[in-house]
Amino acid sequence: MKSIDYIVVGCGLASIAFCEQLRTNNKTFVVFDDSSQQSSIVAAGLYNPVILKRFSEVWKAKEQLDIALPVYKKIEDDLNIKIDYKLCLLRRFSSIEEQNLWFNASDKPKLEPYLSTQLVKNTNDAIDAPFGFGEVLHAGRLDTEKLISSYKDFLKQNQSLIEDSFVHQKLQIESTLIRYGNIEAKQIIFAEGFGVKKNPYFNHIPLNGTKGEVLIIKAPNLNINYGIKSSVFIIPLENDMYAVGATYNWKDKTNQPTKEGKEELMSKLKTFLSCEFEVVQHLAGIRPTVKDRRPLVGRHLEHKNLYVLNGLGTRGVMIAPYVSEKLYQFIENNEPLDSEIDVNRFA
Repeated sequence: MKSIDYIVVGCGLASIAFCEQLRTNNKTFVVFDDSSQQSSIVAAGLYNPVILKRFSEVWKAKEQLDIALPVYKKIEDDLNIKIDYKLCLLRRFSSIEEQNLWFNASDKPKLEPYLSTQLVKNTNDAIDAPFGFGEVLHAGRLDTEKLISSYKDFLKQNQSLIEDSFVHQKLQIESTLIRYGNIEAKQIIFAEGFGVKKNPYFNHIPLNGTKGEVLIIKAPNLNINYGIKSSVFIIPLENDMYAVGATYNWKDKTNQPTKEGKEELMSKLKTFLSCEFEVVQHLAGIRPTVKDRRPLVGRHLEHKNLYVLNGLGTRGVMIAPYVSEKLYQFIENNEPLDSEIDVNRFA
């Protein structure tokens, strides 16, 4: 029997962030992952502290960034990889009215650090932006695919990754510990994304899967090293490649890219992009979203050593380290969870 502190189920943004809490605090753990959930991998990885559709602050933006960025820097250092890329992000204005809304928002105390008051004029013939852009400060892109693949390799090297499906029916729960096969642990964290729907202990939580599709395009004549948010976003990658997204589909719960999703993204892109481009990849995944747009974090009502870490939605890059720290402090130091993220707010 192998005795450890934690079992973590899943290996996306949430579970990696929680594993970093465990490593920092010298806890022993194993991670189960069968690569069935794609939302973290297909995410474009954009992080920014502003909701650009209506120029409002992201929930706890400063607190999230203050925790998240050092976590990703530590992973870069420990794994000797580059995953965090600072990014100039421009919001394309479609009218004078949008310009005015931007400048009004920039006067608000919580938004002032993140919205530049300097209007950026468009100088790129490949982009239609007669009203210019507003620049979002403190934005960036996390290479989520590289993060996850590198972190899995790191876990393998430390014999902490079990690449297999977790069979919930095999879990034996006792008052002070749990057993799974030849593993004995004090706690178990379910960070399964939309896969939690198959979890008999937490399948009751109000998680609504929202399918998102993203295109990777090649556009040699675009020549931008900044991101653009308009009806869709464009994020520069490398070698004239760009990520374009994303769609929102509340009915389709598969990870399969669709013709309709591709056509929607291309149609919106062509409203402001005039250069030729080629679609080289089409990706899809199910985001774990919640009706009140807050994460689902906390303890099972009956089984006190079962926990859930889920519902990060479209902003997992920023939220994951924040809620992971909150969950760890709740488990180990009995610090209460904020009511707005506690999974039992829906009990």
